[in-house]
Amino acid sequence: MAGISIWQLLIIAVIVVLLFGTKKLRNIGSDLGGAVKGFKNAMSEEDKKSLTDETTANNTVDVDNKTTTETKDKEQA
Repeated sequence: MAGISIWQLLIIAVIVVLLFGTKKLRNIGSDLGGAVKGFKNAMSEEDKKSLTDETTANNTVDVDNKTTTETKDKEQA
């Protein structure tokens, strides 16, 4: 008795449909779906960007180390 029963949910759904109409509810649903899709795309692009930035940073460090090693080798020769 503490939870919401299926009948109460159905009554709430009918009232919402009567208040807003099916067309407006459909538009709200598609807008919400588009927002979620945009959010997922933005998150995946940010993940790709952070991975690219990390890879670029690692490659830069590797190039710097290689250059430093080559310079030391030339100085020793």
